[in-house]
Amino acid sequence: MAAVNLATDSRRAQSEVASSPSLQDLDKSWRFTQSLPPDPFYPTPAASHKTPRDQLAPRQVRGALFTWVRPEQQKDPELLAVSPAALRDLGLSEDEATTKDFGDFVAGNKLYGWDEDKLEGGYPWAQCYGGFQFGQWAGQLGDGRAISLFETTNPSTGVRHELQLKGAGLTPYSRFADGKAVLRSSIREFVVSEALNALKIPTTRALSLTLLPHSKVMRETIEPGAIVLRFAQSWLRLGNFDILRARGDRALIRKLATYIAEHVFGGWETLPGRLNDPDAPGASLYREVVRRNAATVAAWQAYGFMNGVLNTDNTSIYGLSMDFGPFAFMDNFDPSYTPNHDDHMLRYSYKNQPTIIWWNLVRFGEAVGELIGVGADVDDPTFVDEGVKEGQEEAIVARAEKLITQAGEEYKAVFLAEYKRLMIARLGLRRFNESDFDELFSGALDTMEALELDFNHFFRRLSGIRLADISTADTRRQKASVFFHKEGAPKVTEDWGVEDGSVPAAADEERIRAMKRVNPSFVPRGWILDEVIRRVEKEGERDVLGRIMHMALNPFEEEWDGRVVDGVAWKGDAEEEKRWTGDVPRTERAMQCSCSS
Repeated sequence: MAAVNLATDSRRAQSEVASSPSLQDLDKSWRFTQSLPPDPFYPTPAASHKTPRDQLAPRQVRGALFTWVRPEQQKDPELLAVSPAALRDLGLSEDEATTKDFGDFVAGNKLYGWDEDKLEGGYPWAQCYGGFQFGQWAGQLGDGRAISLFETTNPSTGVRHELQLKGAGLTPYSRFADGKAVLRSSIREFVVSEALNALKIPTTRALSLTLLPHSKVMRETIEPGAIVLRFAQSWLRLGNFDILRARGDRALIRKLATYIAEHVFGGWETLPGRLNDPDAPGASLYREVVRRNAATVAAWQAYGFMNGVLNTDNTSIYGLSMDFGPFAFMDNFDPSYTPNHDDHMLRYSYKNQPTIIWWNLVRFGEAVGELIGVGADVDDPTFVDEGVKEGQEEAIVARAEKLITQAGEEYKAVFLAEYKRLMIARLGLRRFNESDFDELFSGALDTMEALELDFNHFFRRLSGIRLADISTADTRRQKASVFFHKEGAPKVTEDWGVEDGSVPAAADEERIRAMKRVNPSFVPRGWILDEVIRRVEKEGERDVLGRIMHMALNPFEEEWDGRVVDGVAWKGDAEEEKRWTGDVPRTERAMQCSCSS
């Protein structure tokens, strides 16, 4: 195993490091597989374990939410990079990442919790789900290249995560594919997962990136294979319900909904109050999922992030950004931009993301509509066993439609409240005035679009402007040059300074510091990731991964090279940092890529 390129963005005190558990000692559970029904073809882990790995071929799986399946064994895996923030959030020390056990574990070559001799204990699994892809029902999908290992709870934070390998081999859900992941897409997911988390955008996470030197994967061309060990509070998605609804499996819909309420969200009592209907627990669960996704898509819009493939199987029950394919951060502001070059109808463009997430949530509402509409009778034994009786249909449908419609209004309210909160912070305001939405928010976006301004550069460069420097129309015109690309403005413009009434009374320095805490200097744009991929894959570089991860984990800094963090000076590359935070090369703006990215 090659040496780890570990981006040490901070160092714990020695006492904390000494108290951190090893992988062996890490708390582990398998609540998901203990609570939900497995693939009947492999009713026990032992049945799957005894089956030759190459016989786990793609097939339809019914009456189940997962299949027991172990990762493929990998030859000579090379651990390329580890996220120190992810280590901390899992409760592991940075020293743990330098051990052989760690390298074997994140490559899928070592299992924890499974007794090989007794054929018992906790065992890996792959989920069964379906989905609507580009608005059309796609049937069974599932974890075609992802295998979950166990759940672990950080004793310091109380947060439980499910650890999962992506690119670890065939599962019954691989369909026509090979269960592998290419280095290119793995680098992209590894970096963006941690970058979004650093921006406080709800997301799945990435612990490590491992190259598989003997794995050659056919996508657009033959590419090297890789594995990302990723983790999340839950990997359940709306598509888990889609497949059950399509198959009419109401018993499993109920079982899965109960599991989510009790074990993912911490109990029915933690869910939001019921919308003018105290006897609709199903509506409480639905509202929780709606609210979480509304807040997340608001953060995407505020930070100019696009997922690129917002199918229902890529939409999280927990409200997390997940399953990164052709994602992108906005360059020049263009509401119609999509990073997905296969999205010819612009279904998943920036401006459509809030609407598409709600479309997906309506599909979820249809899947659990019976649980929403039946109200107080949801636990009645007759209803549980036999379902809706003749003559009950109209009332149950009407109630479900009413509650889903009300949840739609809540979706809009939560989205707007979170979007306003984030935009207020990004623009350096102390509070929101109703006129700000049209006159300031929309005005700023219209200006960015008309003048072809870079979305994230606009906010960051605005953060450094002092009010005294833009007190007149002339000084505003002079200062406006900082917002344009090196080639200059695309057209001559009139004065577009903000109105004095929208400027907070805070002192400049206080405002500037506050704005720089929320407006990143660095985001992992498509052209930067392409450069890193080329340098790692074609030129054999490794240290560049540590540097991009360090910048992604500390996105609000002005510079990184030489900066002292907890007594340790970070060794970076000042020229590289300057390029990555400067103008996007003109030919590299608004890049698009495929779903295999």
